[in-house]
Amino acid sequence: MATPVMEKSDKAPEPGFADSPYITVTFRVRRFNPEVSAEATWEDFQLEIDPKERVLDALHKIKWDLDGSLTFRRSCAHGICGSDAMRINGKNRLACKTLIKDISPEKPITVEPIKGLTVLKDLVVDMEPFFQAYRDVMPFLITKDTNEPTRERLQSAEDRERFDDTTKCILCAACTSSCPVFWNDGQYFGPAAIVNAHRFIFDSRDEAGEQRLEILNDRDGVWRCRTTFNCTDACPRGIEVTKAIAEVKRALITRRF
Repeated sequence: MATPVMEKSDKAPEPGFADSPYITVTFRVRRFNPEVSAEATWEDFQLEIDPKERVLDALHKIKWDLDGSLTFRRSCAHGICGSDAMRINGKNRLACKTLIKDISPEKPITVEPIKGLTVLKDLVVDMEPFFQAYRDVMPFLITKDTNEPTRERLQSAEDRERFDDTTKCILCAACTSSCPVFWNDGQYFGPAAIVNAHRFIFDSRDEAGEQRLEILNDRDGVWRCRTTFNCTDACPRGIEVTKAIAEVKRALITRRF
């Protein structure tokens, strides 16, 4: 009985087997450690990495394999928690949603903290002013009925759709920290706070719309917006932030919402 012989295939090898899928990428990270120096510096790291991986994966490789002192925030790594917002190649993005292949990996990729908030260390900023503005607009349902409801508060599909877009906010601060007004004056409420106020102002079940509008009618409120659309461009959730701010301005003028 003849021994079977494997025939040689003329087909080209599958990508990733004969040739490595990895490329060499330089990450230029803005470093700051107040215990070492009052000045921030840039530091380059070279990585062999698959371009289909994310910037967050690259930061993990740097921290785990090259420099354990690199400091940044991340949690879910799936674009839901919003904790890994940073400036990548000069634009506010979520590191966990930014693929290396999409941001010109042939050039050094710059990574730095978001602007307008005090840098605590490396890519970590003090989020307290941002969250204080969020708390100030009362981002929760308020009704005059102080008793526990005996049944759910019903709402039509049309009423729910009215504020559907602004329910998508994940409080990453990408919009607020892309705003030139916020860069120059940290007292401005900022786009994220206004978006979260919008979510309840236009909720038919809520009864504190007038109160929120008065809060945003303050000198540091909604009228500080200069409609540059930076916030809309920066939002990783695709919220029409500038449109929401314009609707709040209109509600302040007409008192119809």
